[in-house]
Amino acid sequence: MRFASVPYGELPGVSALFAAYTSSFSRVARFYRHEPFSLAGWLEAAREALSLPGAPRREVVEALRGANPQCEALERLLDPRTVAVVTGQQAGLFGGPAYTLYKALTAVHVARRLEEAGQPAAPVFWVASEDHDLVEVSHAHVFDTRVRPLWLDAGAGEGRGRPVGTVPVPQPPVEALAAALRGFLHAEEVMALVREAYQPGRTFSDSFRALLGALLRPYGMVFVDPLEPRLRRLAAPLLEKAWAQREALGEALAVRRRELEEAGFHAQVEAADGTALFFVLEDGVRRRAGASAAVEDPAQWSPNALLRPVMQDWLLPTAVYVGGPAEAAYFAQSEALYSRLLGRMPAVLPRAAFTLIDGRTRRLMERFGVTLADCLRGEEALLEHVAWRLTPGRLADRMDEEARATAVRLEGLRAELAGFDLTLGEAMKRSAAKVAHQLEKIRRKTARAALQKTAEAEDQARHAFRLVCPERKLQERHYSFLPFLAWRGVPLLDGILSEMDAVKPAHEVLVL
Repeated sequence: MRFASVPYGELPGVSALFAAYTSSFSRVARFYRHEPFSLAGWLEAAREALSLPGAPRREVVEALRGANPQCEALERLLDPRTVAVVTGQQAGLFGGPAYTLYKALTAVHVARRLEEAGQPAAPVFWVASEDHDLVEVSHAHVFDTRVRPLWLDAGAGEGRGRPVGTVPVPQPPVEALAAALRGFLHAEEVMALVREAYQPGRTFSDSFRALLGALLRPYGMVFVDPLEPRLRRLAAPLLEKAWAQREALGEALAVRRRELEEAGFHAQVEAADGTALFFVLEDGVRRRAGASAAVEDPAQWSPNALLRPVMQDWLLPTAVYVGGPAEAAYFAQSEALYSRLLGRMPAVLPRAAFTLIDGRTRRLMERFGVTLADCLRGEEALLEHVAWRLTPGRLADRMDEEARATAVRLEGLRAELAGFDLTLGEAMKRSAAKVAHQLEKIRRKTARAALQKTAEAEDQARHAFRLVCPERKLQERHYSFLPFLAWRGVPLLDGILSEMDAVKPAHEVLVL
């Protein structure tokens, strides 16, 4: 059940570019190609994807069969009328943060909307197996039945610097996860999926794909592993073209950076020149390409964050790409590459975003007027908010009234003193600030006394903070989705999917 909608621009840490993208797209439209928040924009991008060339479709599908056994959606991609709705993510331990699943479900949602409009479409998940940030993918945050946060770590092992798609999970903390989820109604069901996916010897990306595959195959999801040698060879013509044009591409990115900065925005990715678009895989290690790199085997090429989506959409007939705030910003730069290398570009759609709350947290929010922003200010700030709401109304009003009246009287005295002697006016200003500070301390002590008289409210507030914004981070960016599935069961995915409306971007607060 939808409890609240929060505009993206009201969330902490949102860039000016993404805030404009989601609230007034016309301000940034020149950095993209298609309107993202309309079915018409998606259909226009679909027509463009089908009209301009890419890698041979049949060969791409054949290269994907190994990662997608008996996948009906993959067969649909053989149809020259079908477009792809693509998303992707790093191969984080136990599926990574919850927003990974929200990305995938958004792609499903958009593909269904296109199908309903008569445009055949298949959702596609690009597993970032080339990524080499092993430290980032080797841990997960979960919580137990008392919503106590727990940190699980698989250990980075000896694979640092290598693509995660080649690194076995050294010590998958499966039993630690099982202990954390014990007591949730659907814990055994979830752990069966995890044990099947995280088997000894599997790499981070293979385990990740196995887990998400078990959850998303019923929705027709196709998975892509860019380390597949056949795919890398199919991508080689595009990368060779980009390498030949690297100087011009570097200049185009420099121009785009200036355009973004002049418009009051930022460049998400540093790219000193066109050579920075390329990495080379040598002996399993990813390194930056030199200025005169010579790569005999095209499977050794690896694109950076700006060139990667162009390669992706050379391989796939992508109509819509679903990404997070940073990815939306990447595309503002990548458009300069798309126009020169492909002549087409997908609509770029922000993923659906959610915070899931339970009935206990909902009651707290309703009773005390607590918002998502209140929670994100920190646990102590949330406790103060609740405490002040518990302070008897007449007492709270009297304290506010006296504080305002005192401030007015002291300001009047300060003005008179300043007219007599400026130094006395400044001294009075400092004294007035001290008086205001002391009155505020009394107000907070009064509120805390009220909170102590209602222990249940304090427990509710602490519970809400741990669930909604652990470590003052958005829930979806911190916790794995596995505790939520263990709590409510796999049908929770259908419930989340039913709450999506991709043409109305906002962060939704849902009651579990």
